[in-house]
Amino acid sequence: MAGLWTASRRAMRDGIHPDTIMDLGIWLLAGTILGARTMYVISYWNESFAGRPWTEIFMVQHGGLVFYGGLIGASLACAVYAALKKLPLWRLADILAPSIALGCVFGRWGCLMNGCCYGKATTMPWGIRFPPEARDAGNYTYPNYVHPTEIYDSLLNLALYLFLAWLFRRKSFHGQVFAVYLICYAVLRSFVELFRGDYTPAHYWGGLTPAQIVSIGTAAVGLLLIWKLPREIPRPQGAAKASLAK
Repeated sequence: MAGLWTASRRAMRDGIHPDTIMDLGIWLLAGTILGARTMYVISYWNESFAGRPWTEIFMVQHGGLVFYGGLIGASLACAVYAALKKLPLWRLADILAPSIALGCVFGRWGCLMNGCCYGKATTMPWGIRFPPEARDAGNYTYPNYVHPTEIYDSLLNLALYLFLAWLFRRKSFHGQVFAVYLICYAVLRSFVELFRGDYTPAHYWGGLTPAQIVSIGTAAVGLLLIWKLPREIPRPQGAAKASLAK
């Protein structure tokens, strides 16, 4: 909700009616959940689904969502919505990009309270310890203190949100903010992954976590967009406000 509201405020600066962003919200929510669940099922099939009833795939309430899958799903949903409504895709992407980071700020609080996405053992004074009944602390050995990777991720996404919101007012072409988001998030996520402790040896590919591998592709897409997107000069903000299109 915070992401949609801030995006609706930015939309007015780029010639998009705020109601369009709110209408898009249900598409983004559906795409996010579908994409996040799909990637989780693919990534954790052996641990969570093999040998169980096939209906477990749809039991989202049992936990199991992957952010990168949600990002892919939401991006596809946005592209379909833009095509159906004949809206400028890259303007929409720029409007939404900072709000993705803002959503992650709150989303990682959920990870912290759920006991998932936790860090490696640490002796740092800010280390945290989950209670023994924490449901999703799979490989966590009590009473170890671990890196609060959920908080690391949340704070870095807050900084990214502020930076992207600043960049949005100064962008030099449509799609720039979204492309920069892809690159910056890939870097910060790869950094946080260095402290994650919830992966088993089977999850590492060439010493990299699944998220780090996807981050390489995400950063490559961002760089490709910056290289290929046309350098169209955005309309003045005053003109955009005067011609809001729903």
